[in-house]
Amino acid sequence: MTLAIVASRALDGLDAPAVQVEVHLANGLPALTLVGLADTEVKEARERVRAALAHSGLGFPHNKRITVSLAPADLPKESGRFDLPIALGILAANEQIDAARLARYEFAGELSLAGELRPVRGAIALAFAARRAGAQRALVLPWESAQQAALVDGVVLHGARHLMDVVGALQPGDEAQPLPRAERSPPGPASPGPDLRDVRGQAAAKRVLEVAAAGGHSLLMIGAPGTGKSMLAQRLPGLLPPMDEDEALASAAIASLGSKGFDLARWRVRPVRAPHHSASAAALVGGGSPPRPGEISLAHGGVLFLDELPEFPRLALEALREPLETGRITLSRAARQATYPARFQLVAAMNPCPCGFLGTPAGQLRQCRCTPDQVARYQGRLSGPLLDRIDLQVEVPTMAPAELMRAPEGEPSAAVAARVALARERQLRRQGRINAELEAADVPLHCQPDAAAAALLQRAAERLGWSGRGLHRSLRVARTLADLAGADAIGVAEMAEALQYRTSVVGR
Repeated sequence: MTLAIVASRALDGLDAPAVQVEVHLANGLPALTLVGLADTEVKEARERVRAALAHSGLGFPHNKRITVSLAPADLPKESGRFDLPIALGILAANEQIDAARLARYEFAGELSLAGELRPVRGAIALAFAARRAGAQRALVLPWESAQQAALVDGVVLHGARHLMDVVGALQPGDEAQPLPRAERSPPGPASPGPDLRDVRGQAAAKRVLEVAAAGGHSLLMIGAPGTGKSMLAQRLPGLLPPMDEDEALASAAIASLGSKGFDLARWRVRPVRAPHHSASAAALVGGGSPPRPGEISLAHGGVLFLDELPEFPRLALEALREPLETGRITLSRAARQATYPARFQLVAAMNPCPCGFLGTPAGQLRQCRCTPDQVARYQGRLSGPLLDRIDLQVEVPTMAPAELMRAPEGEPSAAVAARVALARERQLRRQGRINAELEAADVPLHCQPDAAAAALLQRAAERLGWSGRGLHRSLRVARTLADLAGADAIGVAEMAEALQYRTSVVGR
């Protein structure tokens, strides 16, 4: 036999299209040629495969001309995931393993020079694609990757630690040694995060945090340094309900595409991403060739915390506008396009001015010395369209030391999380999604205020010059406040509170 075909998969965003690794042995000058739009990492497989076969005691056809074709030819191939199928194709073409058994599996794995199998990026996406294709073949992955992929039901998964483990399973007849199945092993309970009881005072800010958690609303906190903005943001994940199965799988699949992969200990734990303010637009939305997910996609189903918001590059901030509205991001390049989900909850914090002390009570040592022009330029770094997409905007005031020392311990996160869970249950029963994710057509159906509340909203919108988007977002926030109160209709009290959170404190 001089031709062998091995099934594998590439990565294309969250999809994993099928790839046939065809290996042909022919007489001629000894060489190993790779074709099929392979990038540099794939081409380097020639040396890894040669060394791995030699160190594993397997015969390499040194006197043959070896041609490896990765089909389809127009699909870009990247990373070392094709090392294992290329090595098995060479062995099958050289009649060292059973080709009939080989056809029962799909393979992906990077080889070390000693033949050990290293994890591959996007293991969960590979399992998803195999399930969508009908799972006609079992999937063989490095052991660490197989444990991640086992989170996807409906796919037969095998894990291997060394090339020889796979070769042993592909021997003819009774000589075959079956590979172990990879089964889902749920991790232990996650360690609790920071508790809201640690935040003393700031009752208004904690109320807004509860509203944001209950409805999934975006939040901007403005205050002087040290008022507790970062402490509050770090405690938001502890107020959110656990992820359901679909949310957890989507989040894990995106994380598996990142450079660090997915940590099994984070299963069903909402992701929290907090990039530094020097992050570029590509770091936030994703990019590269092939396009990889950025921070907003890695935060899918969780929280994206942007501290020092005006210090981020303007392009990076403006890139948030479409994902905040649509819940997804499409990365287009000259040769490829990838779409990633980006349904994240934005929590941002900023100072009111460059020095940070604008509005500090008189008599305190640190007073603002910024000119009105400096304040206007600083706050002007946030565009109107971006602020229009942030549902809740709240000031976090400076507390006097004596007031802070007297303030009692705050309410624990568990108590607030229980109220948040009840509010979210009401939303899911009523409309099948949380309030922040309501489409424009759904707002009149589920967020209808009573006559007095509607009149109040209309007067406020006319006086403040709100857009249609601002009007709808206020209705969504008012609906969340009614859900927290257990009310069926939006009344004047809920509408007045929603208007208070919608009135921007930036630019005053």
